[in-house]
Amino acid sequence: MKMIRMISLLSVLLLVSCSSVRVASDYDKTVDYSQFKTFAFHKQGVDKVEISDLDKKRILHAIEDEMTKKGLTKSENPDLVVNIFTKARQEVNVNQFYSGWGYGWGWGWNPWGFNNTYVSTKTEGTLFIDLIDAKKKELVWQGEGSGYLTKNADAKDARIKEFVTKILGQYPPAKK
Repeated sequence: MKMIRMISLLSVLLLVSCSSVRVASDYDKTVDYSQFKTFAFHKQGVDKVEISDLDKKRILHAIEDEMTKKGLTKSENPDLVVNIFTKARQEVNVNQFYSGWGYGWGWGWNPWGFNNTYVSTKTEGTLFIDLIDAKKKELVWQGEGSGYLTKNADAKDARIKEFVTKILGQYPPAKK
């Protein structure tokens, strides 16, 4: 019974930790962001990103949706050029659970119970979204989001949308 409770608790904690995306942004404080009305994707930069074409499409579609919600229009002659970059880090967890009763001798041995070793892996990904002033060819804003990824195809759309929405939630920067 204790084992079932422990596994249930671990599952809940894993789901809660998976839902959060940590975001940050940096920007040029001298730029008037209200001047930017149009955007386009930096095709050469996007092509270099080492993720599946399906995930690229998901990210670009989510970015386009968010930029449109902010009043920007996709254009062949853009004010802003959008580029993306990704990083991933694999995390491996090894957990050993002992159950049963009594005392054991030595290390890792329990003669009256049993040992279970669980190995789990999860991938933490980071998505960078760069906004470049097309006329000056200078980076003016960069957003970054980090969080755990999913391999479930049905959940990828929602997870990628969550990343992009939270990152671009910091654009344009608040006026001071």
